[in-house]
Amino acid sequence: MEQAPSVIKRVKTALIGRGRDLQDRSIYHALALSAFLAWVGLGADGLSSACYGPEEAFLALGDHTYLGLLVALASAVTVFVISASYMQVIELFPGGGGGYLVASKMLSPTLGMVSGCALLIDYVLTIALSVAAGSDAFFSFLPPEWHASKLAFTVSGVLLLIVVNLRGVKESVVPLIPIMLSFVVLHGIAIVYAWGSHIDQIPEVVSNTATDFSKAQSEIGLAGIFLLLMRSYSFGAGTYTGIEAVSNGLPIIREPRVANGKRTMWYMAISLAAIVTGLVISYLLFDIRPEEGKTLNAVLFERISEGWGNGLGGSFVLLTLLSEAALLFVAAQTGFLGGPRVLANMAVDRWFPTRFTVLSDRLVTQNGIVMMGVLALILVVATGGSVKFLVVLYSITVFITFVLSQLGMVRHWWQVRNENRLWLRKITINGVGLALSSFILITMAVLKFDQGGWLTIVVTGFLVSIAIAVRQHYRKTHNQLKRLDDLLVTAMQVSEQHVAGNVPEPKPRPGGKTAVLLVNGFNGLGIHTLLNVISLFEGSFKNYIFMQIGVVDVGNFKGTAEVENLKAHIDAEGQRYVDYMRRHGLYAESVTSVGVDILEELDELVPQITDKFPRTVFFGGQLVFKKETMFNHWLHNQTIFSVQKRLYHQGLPVVILPIKV
Repeated sequence: MEQAPSVIKRVKTALIGRGRDLQDRSIYHALALSAFLAWVGLGADGLSSACYGPEEAFLALGDHTYLGLLVALASAVTVFVISASYMQVIELFPGGGGGYLVASKMLSPTLGMVSGCALLIDYVLTIALSVAAGSDAFFSFLPPEWHASKLAFTVSGVLLLIVVNLRGVKESVVPLIPIMLSFVVLHGIAIVYAWGSHIDQIPEVVSNTATDFSKAQSEIGLAGIFLLLMRSYSFGAGTYTGIEAVSNGLPIIREPRVANGKRTMWYMAISLAAIVTGLVISYLLFDIRPEEGKTLNAVLFERISEGWGNGLGGSFVLLTLLSEAALLFVAAQTGFLGGPRVLANMAVDRWFPTRFTVLSDRLVTQNGIVMMGVLALILVVATGGSVKFLVVLYSITVFITFVLSQLGMVRHWWQVRNENRLWLRKITINGVGLALSSFILITMAVLKFDQGGWLTIVVTGFLVSIAIAVRQHYRKTHNQLKRLDDLLVTAMQVSEQHVAGNVPEPKPRPGGKTAVLLVNGFNGLGIHTLLNVISLFEGSFKNYIFMQIGVVDVGNFKGTAEVENLKAHIDAEGQRYVDYMRRHGLYAESVTSVGVDILEELDELVPQITDKFPRTVFFGGQLVFKKETMFNHWLHNQTIFSVQKRLYHQGLPVVILPIKV
């Protein structure tokens, strides 16, 4: 009789859903996002910046508000330049990875790591700031006495997003469609109405801009105008965050991936540039000035709809501001989609623990999602959900990634200038992107440094030091394990010398003692474990079973073909153990499986083995370090102990053999 699932598993299934079937050939298409859905999931962060980016830039101009027209046009150009430069990243790296991969491949692995660390911090800040800003906007509609619950509401929002993302990418994006569309439609209506009702004043705005320029020139000179415009331009830099998310999240976009990725970038660039530029020009058309307790957008929407009768104006303002609050809240989704993906890519390269490459049975990077959510929660609680403080920390780190990725692309096009006839056009796009990103980074670092920006730089440096320590540990462990590979070479040479002529095909002995070895590839580690079993239990075992489970992780979860290749690989590796044992006259079998959870695959394979060979003992190896620390424990999985516990409950003996490094 099949055992009933535990209470924990039932709760997990109710919250997150049942595991997905890797054997379903349509699963990858079903999980991937179309260009439209990718725009919804990855574009929310960029579009939400329209709620505060234009206002920050506009207010930074002081009394010279008409210069905002120049800033708005510069912002639109910047959006398109950065988007175009990242389209070239998409073409060059269709497997995803974005700024991290570009800097790693085109500059150096170390600079790639710095880029990745900066991006991770930005994604954590995206989650914290977006949810906090959404909470602020939502509570602005509630009575003041309710504001004491705002922090609890913010924390609950982050927890809800963690659960939703653990269910799966598409499940976390689809509910956002009404929010995204309502934001775009309502803001589109406001901008079109503002322009349409004041179309005769547009030439006047241009004329006033020229007048304001002349006035500013007489007051502060051309150099002063330049500095004022650059200050305003930099203060609106939050507008550009989130553009890089598409290149990082390519693996979750539907095939043809490059075409859909570029289409998503166009959706994002056009919608963002149109809304940002449209809002700033609308401020000028209605001569919007800041009012206490209201955002500039709120003031604008009230002025636009003040002549609408039958309560229509008030309803429009309320719905539009609610759409802003909702979009600010769900903009955190970009952090949950992009952050775990960057973390997983860095873990594949051993900058962070390999556990972050693991997929859950819902085929999402569960550990990365939880990590990003927990760090965002800590940040929210530590700052009290203060949007004012979080905004200061925001944006600096993402421009570190922008600068390094653009620099890497420029270097690449220069290196292939003799091979690619379009190199000049491409290097120009990335070169302009590099210049803009560098300017914004330097300006923001200077302007925001003493306001708390220094903290972002310190945290980035701290994360970089952790990544370096992790990489050094993995490299040292790898070098120590290489001596076991020398053992493999020696064992194979001895095997070939020992076996002469044809060896009779050994027969299984179902009644005999059977050793089941859990292996991970045909390598020195596996041979070391095997030789220890033979040495310690000399002649006891008549059958040898080599069990190997191919774990599907971020590195190979790229389609049905990749999973099939993984299965073929582990079958071939298992057969090498079988051939080795049979050359010595010992019966052996290879049992393999592919999945995301070793313990669940184990539950499927073990009964097949024990039914055929009842007298079975399981063996596994475990790395043992000279000094056991929490750091070692964190960086290396303890799977064999989980296997031991699972099999003990089934009454099966498990022997763990130490492998000293």
